[in-house]
Amino acid sequence: MTATIVTSTPTLEQFLKLPETKPASEYIEGEIVQKPMPKGKHSLLQLKMCNCINDCINERVELPQIAYALPELRCSFGNRSVVPDVAVFRWSRIPFDADGEMPNDFLLFPDWTIEILSPEQSSSRVIDNISYCLEYGCDLGWLLDPSDRSILVFQSQQQPKVFVGSDRLPILEEIDLVLTVEQVFSWLKMGKK
Repeated sequence: MTATIVTSTPTLEQFLKLPETKPASEYIEGEIVQKPMPKGKHSLLQLKMCNCINDCINERVELPQIAYALPELRCSFGNRSVVPDVAVFRWSRIPFDADGEMPNDFLLFPDWTIEILSPEQSSSRVIDNISYCLEYGCDLGWLLDPSDRSILVFQSQQQPKVFVGSDRLPILEEIDLVLTVEQVFSWLKMGKK
């Protein structure tokens, strides 16, 4: 007689109770998928993108807070728990706790999701996550591809579009930031002035 081992797929709630992994794991409709470990270019673009967005927004102290960019933030909504490389939330949607502090758990979609493609990462899986965010109400998604210096832009109710070179990138309308593809990828040239 042989024993049959039955394993069940965890629910989103069960997944969220599991210990975090490094690099982060995502929950995609019943499947647990670990993201690849970020490497140099990926990490630098992620850092510079967060700093660029937050510096632009926060340099105008006389104005109310508009949005905030956060790296590697777990966003759980619908039947997924995704960890965008950069998640940007409008200030009014950040679920601050009773003490006015940023919460640990974000059970909502970002307003702008930014992913940086790693060489060993499946572009279709990343595009699927960006599309899923847009289905739930996200306004903007970017997929940066360092290998060919392009940015695939997703906007709600529009076909995706590839931006290259001096193309000016679409930004959330509340954020007063002008950024081209060349500027984004110039962040990789740290040694040159």
